[in-house]
Amino acid sequence: MLMVVMVVCARFGSREISLAEAFSAWRSGQVNIDYQILVRARMPRILLAGLVGAALACSGVVLQAVLRNPLADPYILGVSSGAGLGVMIASIFGLTWTATGISIMSLPAFAGAIGTVWLVWVVGYFTSRGRMTNLLLAGVVVNAFFSAIIMFLTSTATAHQLRTTVYWLMGTIAPQSYATLAVTAGFIFAGIAVLVVYASRLNVLTFGDAEAADMGIDAGRVRAVILAVAALITAVAVSISGLIGFVGLIIPHGMRLIVGPDHRRLLPLSAIAGATLLIIADTIARSSFGAEELPVGVITAIAGGPFFLVLLARYSRKVGWA
Repeated sequence: MLMVVMVVCARFGSREISLAEAFSAWRSGQVNIDYQILVRARMPRILLAGLVGAALACSGVVLQAVLRNPLADPYILGVSSGAGLGVMIASIFGLTWTATGISIMSLPAFAGAIGTVWLVWVVGYFTSRGRMTNLLLAGVVVNAFFSAIIMFLTSTATAHQLRTTVYWLMGTIAPQSYATLAVTAGFIFAGIAVLVVYASRLNVLTFGDAEAADMGIDAGRVRAVILAVAALITAVAVSISGLIGFVGLIIPHGMRLIVGPDHRRLLPLSAIAGATLLIIADTIARSSFGAEELPVGVITAIAGGPFFLVLLARYSRKVGWA
Protein backbone atom coordinates (compact mmCIF):
# COMPACT_ATOMS: atom_id res chain seq x y z
CA MET A 1 0.00 0.00 0.00
CA LEU A 2 2.78 2.42 0.92
CA MET A 3 4.62 1.83 -2.35
CA VAL A 4 1.43 2.37 -4.36
CA VAL A 5 0.79 5.67 -2.54
CA MET A 6 4.38 6.79 -3.20
CA VAL A 7 4.10 6.06 -6.91
CA VAL A 8 0.70 7.73 -7.28
CA CYS A 9 1.67 10.81 -5.25
CA ALA A 10 4.87 11.23 -7.28
CA ARG A 11 2.73 12.29 -10.24
CA PHE A 12 0.98 15.17 -8.56
CA GLY A 13 2.09 18.63 -7.57
CA SER A 14 2.00 22.13 -8.98
CA ARG A 15 2.86 20.43 -12.28
CA GLU A 16 1.62 16.93 -13.11
CA ILE A 17 4.34 14.74 -14.58
CA SER A 18 4.44 11.53 -16.57
CA LEU A 19 6.17 8.74 -14.69
CA ALA A 20 6.56 6.85 -17.97
CA GLU A 21 8.49 9.77 -19.46
CA ALA A 22 10.63 10.07 -16.35
CA PHE A 23 11.57 6.39 -16.32
CA SER A 24 12.15 6.46 -20.05
CA ALA A 25 14.64 9.30 -19.57
CA TRP A 26 16.33 7.34 -16.79
CA ARG A 27 16.76 4.26 -19.00
CA SER A 28 17.99 6.21 -21.99
CA GLY A 29 20.23 8.56 -20.03
CA GLN A 30 18.61 11.60 -21.67
CA VAL A 31 17.33 13.79 -18.86
CA ASN A 32 13.98 15.53 -19.39
CA ILE A 33 11.91 17.86 -17.22
CA ASP A 34 9.74 15.05 -15.82
CA TYR A 35 12.83 13.15 -14.69
CA GLN A 36 14.33 16.23 -13.05
CA ILE A 37 11.12 17.02 -11.16
CA LEU A 38 10.74 13.41 -10.04
CA VAL A 39 14.32 12.84 -8.89
CA ARG A 40 15.27 16.27 -7.56
CA ALA A 41 11.98 17.43 -6.02
CA ARG A 42 9.21 14.84 -5.73
CA MET A 43 11.02 11.73 -4.51
CA PRO A 44 13.14 13.47 -1.84
CA ARG A 45 9.99 15.14 -0.55
CA ILE A 46 7.98 11.92 -0.57
CA LEU A 47 10.76 10.02 1.20
CA LEU A 48 11.06 12.73 3.84
CA ALA A 49 7.30 12.80 4.44
CA GLY A 50 7.35 9.03 4.87
CA LEU A 51 10.19 9.16 7.39
CA VAL A 52 8.60 11.95 9.43
CA GLY A 53 5.19 10.28 9.39
CA ALA A 54 6.66 6.97 10.56
CA ALA A 55 8.60 8.65 13.38
CA LEU A 56 5.64 10.66 14.68
CA ALA A 57 3.26 7.68 14.49
CA CYS A 58 5.59 5.38 16.45
CA SER A 59 6.27 8.11 18.98
CA GLY A 60 2.52 8.47 19.50
CA VAL A 61 2.13 4.72 20.03
CA VAL A 62 4.84 4.76 22.70
CA LEU A 63 3.56 7.83 24.53
CA GLN A 64 0.02 6.47 24.68
CA ALA A 65 1.27 3.14 26.03
CA VAL A 66 3.75 4.46 28.60
CA LEU A 67 1.51 7.23 29.89
CA ARG A 68 -1.57 4.99 29.62
CA ASN A 69 -3.47 7.89 28.11
CA PRO A 70 -5.22 7.54 24.72
CA LEU A 71 -4.91 11.30 24.13
CA ALA A 72 -1.10 11.36 24.31
CA ASP A 73 0.68 12.59 21.21
CA PRO A 74 4.11 14.20 20.59
CA TYR A 75 2.45 17.43 19.48
CA ILE A 76 -0.23 17.67 22.18
CA LEU A 77 2.15 16.76 25.01
CA GLY A 78 4.62 19.41 23.91
CA VAL A 79 7.41 17.06 22.83
CA SER A 80 7.38 18.56 19.34
CA SER A 81 7.31 22.09 20.79
CA GLY A 82 10.22 21.26 23.07
CA ALA A 83 12.21 20.02 20.10
CA GLY A 84 11.18 23.10 18.14
CA LEU A 85 12.29 25.38 20.96
CA GLY A 86 15.70 23.71 20.92
CA VAL A 87 15.98 24.38 17.20
CA MET A 88 14.92 28.02 17.59
CA ILE A 89 17.45 28.68 20.36
CA ALA A 90 20.20 27.03 18.33
CA SER A 91 19.29 29.23 15.36
CA ILE A 92 19.51 32.39 17.47
CA PHE A 93 23.02 31.45 18.58
CA GLY A 94 24.03 30.63 15.03
CA LEU A 95 24.39 26.87 15.50
CA THR A 96 23.15 26.15 11.99
CA TRP A 97 26.25 24.61 10.43
CA THR A 98 26.26 21.23 8.78
CA ALA A 99 28.70 18.33 8.67
CA THR A 100 28.88 16.33 5.43
CA GLY A 101 25.58 17.89 4.46
CA ILE A 102 23.85 17.00 7.74
CA SER A 103 22.46 19.72 10.00
CA ILE A 104 23.44 19.83 13.67
CA MET A 105 19.89 20.93 14.53
CA SER A 106 18.90 17.42 15.64
CA LEU A 107 21.07 17.76 18.75
CA PRO A 108 19.29 20.78 20.35
CA ALA A 109 16.00 19.33 19.10
CA PHE A 110 16.69 16.10 20.97
CA ALA A 111 17.68 18.03 24.10
CA GLY A 112 14.41 19.98 23.94
CA ALA A 113 12.33 16.87 23.30
CA ILE A 114 13.82 14.74 26.07
CA GLY A 115 13.65 17.71 28.46
CA THR A 116 9.96 18.11 27.66
CA VAL A 117 9.25 14.42 28.27
CA TRP A 118 10.96 14.65 31.65
CA LEU A 119 9.15 17.88 32.59
CA VAL A 120 5.70 16.57 31.61
CA TRP A 121 6.33 13.36 33.49
CA VAL A 122 7.47 15.09 36.68
CA VAL A 123 4.73 17.74 36.67
CA GLY A 124 1.97 15.29 35.76
CA TYR A 125 3.10 12.64 38.22
CA PHE A 126 3.46 14.81 41.28
CA THR A 127 0.37 16.94 40.65
CA SER A 128 -1.78 13.82 40.19
CA ARG A 129 -0.28 11.87 43.14
CA GLY A 130 0.81 8.97 40.98
CA ARG A 131 -2.21 8.85 38.65
CA MET A 132 -1.68 9.22 34.90
CA THR A 133 -4.81 11.17 34.00
CA ASN A 134 -3.27 14.60 34.65
CA LEU A 135 -0.28 13.98 32.39
CA LEU A 136 -2.34 15.20 29.44
CA LEU A 137 -3.08 18.47 31.22
CA ALA A 138 0.58 18.86 32.19
CA GLY A 139 1.55 18.30 28.57
CA VAL A 140 -0.94 20.88 27.32
CA VAL A 141 0.42 23.48 29.79
CA VAL A 142 4.05 22.75 28.86
CA ASN A 143 3.14 22.85 25.18
CA ALA A 144 1.44 26.23 25.59
CA PHE A 145 4.42 27.60 27.52
CA PHE A 146 6.99 26.45 24.97
CA SER A 147 4.80 27.63 22.09
CA ALA A 148 4.65 31.09 23.68
CA ILE A 149 8.45 31.19 23.92
CA ILE A 150 8.75 30.08 20.29
CA MET A 151 6.34 32.81 19.19
CA PHE A 152 8.33 35.39 21.16
CA LEU A 153 11.52 34.29 19.44
CA THR A 154 9.71 34.41 16.12
CA SER A 155 8.65 38.00 16.79
CA THR A 156 12.33 38.95 17.05
CA ALA A 157 13.17 37.44 13.66
CA THR A 158 14.12 39.66 10.75
CA ALA A 159 11.76 40.14 7.84
CA HIS A 160 13.98 37.86 5.77
CA GLN A 161 13.74 35.07 8.34
CA LEU A 162 10.08 35.51 9.23
CA ARG A 163 8.43 33.68 6.34
CA THR A 164 10.72 30.66 6.65
CA THR A 165 10.26 30.57 10.43
CA VAL A 166 6.47 30.74 10.25
CA TYR A 167 6.31 27.97 7.64
CA TRP A 168 8.60 25.83 9.78
CA LEU A 169 6.35 26.35 12.81
CA MET A 170 3.35 25.21 10.77
CA GLY A 171 5.18 22.10 9.58
CA THR A 172 6.66 21.97 6.11
CA ILE A 173 8.04 19.10 4.07
CA ALA A 174 10.74 20.43 1.75
CA PRO A 175 13.06 18.50 -0.59
CA GLN A 176 16.34 17.49 1.05
CA SER A 177 19.56 16.05 -0.31
CA TYR A 178 19.76 12.29 -0.50
CA ALA A 179 22.66 12.39 1.99
CA THR A 180 20.43 14.13 4.52
CA LEU A 181 17.64 11.66 3.85
CA ALA A 182 20.01 8.72 4.34
CA VAL A 183 21.18 9.94 7.76
CA THR A 184 17.63 10.85 8.80
CA ALA A 185 16.43 7.40 7.75
CA GLY A 186 19.26 5.79 9.71
CA PHE A 187 18.27 7.50 12.96
CA ILE A 188 14.54 6.92 12.52
CA PHE A 189 14.81 3.30 11.39
CA ALA A 190 17.22 2.52 14.22
CA GLY A 191 14.87 4.15 16.72
CA ILE A 192 11.84 2.25 15.44
CA ALA A 193 13.85 -0.99 15.51
CA VAL A 194 14.68 -0.43 19.19
CA LEU A 195 11.02 0.22 19.96
CA VAL A 196 10.01 -2.99 18.18
CA VAL A 197 12.59 -4.93 20.22
CA TYR A 198 10.99 -3.52 23.38
CA ALA A 199 7.45 -4.15 22.10
CA SER A 200 6.75 -7.22 24.24
CA ARG A 201 7.93 -5.41 27.39
CA LEU A 202 5.82 -2.42 26.35
CA ASN A 203 2.79 -4.72 26.25
CA VAL A 204 3.40 -5.65 29.88
CA LEU A 205 4.08 -2.06 30.89
CA THR A 206 0.60 -0.99 29.81
CA PHE A 207 -0.85 -3.04 32.69
CA GLY A 208 1.17 -1.16 35.30
CA ASP A 209 4.48 -1.28 37.14
CA ALA A 210 3.37 -3.92 39.65
CA GLU A 211 2.46 -6.39 36.90
CA ALA A 212 5.73 -5.65 35.12
CA ALA A 213 7.71 -6.30 38.32
CA ASP A 214 5.90 -9.62 38.80
CA MET A 215 7.19 -10.67 35.38
CA GLY A 216 10.75 -9.60 36.15
CA ILE A 217 10.68 -6.41 34.07
CA ASP A 218 12.35 -3.26 35.36
CA ALA A 219 9.55 -0.82 34.51
CA GLY A 220 11.61 2.29 35.24
CA ARG A 221 14.46 1.22 32.97
CA VAL A 222 12.17 0.15 30.13
CA ARG A 223 10.20 3.37 30.38
CA ALA A 224 13.35 5.48 30.33
CA VAL A 225 14.73 3.73 27.25
CA ILE A 226 11.60 3.86 25.14
CA LEU A 227 10.78 7.44 26.11
CA ALA A 228 14.32 8.49 25.18
CA VAL A 229 14.04 6.71 21.82
CA ALA A 230 10.60 8.25 21.18
CA ALA A 231 12.03 11.68 21.99
CA LEU A 232 14.97 11.05 19.65
CA ILE A 233 12.93 10.12 16.59
CA THR A 234 10.52 12.99 17.30
CA ALA A 235 13.46 15.39 17.54
CA VAL A 236 14.93 14.20 14.25
CA ALA A 237 11.54 14.62 12.57
CA VAL A 238 10.94 18.09 14.03
CA SER A 239 14.44 19.36 13.25
CA ILE A 240 13.95 18.65 9.57
CA SER A 241 10.22 19.27 9.04
CA GLY A 242 9.01 21.63 11.77
CA LEU A 243 5.95 21.13 13.97
CA ILE A 244 3.51 18.64 12.44
CA GLY A 245 0.67 17.67 14.73
CA PHE A 246 -1.84 14.85 15.22
CA VAL A 247 -0.10 12.14 13.14
CA GLY A 248 0.89 10.49 16.42
CA LEU A 249 -2.71 10.68 17.60
CA ILE A 250 -4.68 9.54 14.56
CA ILE A 251 -2.52 6.63 13.42
CA PRO A 252 -2.18 4.66 16.70
CA HIS A 253 -5.94 4.69 17.29
CA GLY A 254 -6.73 3.75 13.71
CA MET A 255 -4.24 0.89 13.69
CA ARG A 256 -5.44 -0.46 17.05
CA LEU A 257 -8.88 -0.88 15.52
CA ILE A 258 -7.35 -2.92 12.70
CA VAL A 259 -4.55 -4.99 14.30
CA GLY A 260 -5.32 -4.79 18.02
CA PRO A 261 -3.19 -3.56 20.95
CA ASP A 262 -0.19 -5.91 20.57
CA HIS A 263 2.76 -3.55 20.10
CA ARG A 264 4.74 -6.19 18.23
CA ARG A 265 2.36 -5.62 15.33
CA LEU A 266 1.15 -2.16 16.20
CA LEU A 267 4.52 -0.39 16.05
CA PRO A 268 5.73 -1.51 12.58
CA LEU A 269 2.28 -1.18 11.02
CA SER A 270 1.82 2.27 12.57
CA ALA A 271 5.13 3.30 11.02
CA ILE A 272 3.85 2.26 7.59
CA ALA A 273 0.46 3.91 8.13
CA GLY A 274 2.04 7.12 9.46
CA ALA A 275 4.31 7.31 6.43
CA THR A 276 1.34 6.76 4.12
CA LEU A 277 -0.80 9.39 5.84
CA LEU A 278 1.84 12.12 5.75
CA ILE A 279 2.77 11.42 2.12
CA ILE A 280 -0.89 11.83 1.17
CA ALA A 281 -1.25 14.96 3.32
CA ASP A 282 1.86 16.52 1.78
CA THR A 283 0.62 15.72 -1.71
CA ILE A 284 -2.63 17.52 -0.92
CA ALA A 285 -0.67 20.45 0.52
CA ARG A 286 1.46 20.89 -2.61
CA SER A 287 -1.26 20.17 -5.15
CA SER A 288 -4.38 22.00 -3.96
CA PHE A 289 -3.49 25.60 -4.83
CA GLY A 290 -1.39 25.38 -7.96
CA ALA A 291 1.99 27.03 -7.57
CA GLU A 292 1.17 28.05 -3.97
CA GLU A 293 1.77 25.39 -1.31
CA LEU A 294 0.17 24.90 2.08
CA PRO A 295 2.28 23.79 5.04
CA VAL A 296 1.51 20.11 5.60
CA GLY A 297 0.94 20.85 9.29
CA VAL A 298 -2.20 22.76 8.29
CA ILE A 299 -3.61 19.65 6.58
CA THR A 300 -2.88 17.35 9.53
CA ALA A 301 -4.34 19.89 11.98
CA ILE A 302 -7.56 20.17 9.97
CA ALA A 303 -7.88 16.38 10.01
CA GLY A 304 -6.64 15.85 13.56
CA GLY A 305 -8.44 18.60 15.44
CA PRO A 306 -11.95 17.11 15.17
CA PHE A 307 -10.51 13.63 15.79
CA PHE A 308 -8.96 14.84 19.05
CA LEU A 309 -12.23 16.43 20.19
CA VAL A 310 -14.10 13.16 19.61
CA LEU A 311 -11.48 11.21 21.58
CA LEU A 312 -11.54 13.83 24.36
CA ALA A 313 -15.33 13.58 24.66
CA ARG A 314 -15.21 9.77 24.84
CA TYR A 315 -12.32 9.75 27.32
CA SER A 316 -14.00 12.39 29.51
CA ARG A 317 -17.08 10.22 29.90
CA LYS A 318 -14.93 7.16 30.62
CA VAL A 319 -12.91 8.72 33.46
CA GLY A 320 -15.78 10.80 34.81
CA TRP A 321 -14.63 14.29 33.78
CA ALA A 322 -18.04 15.03 32.27
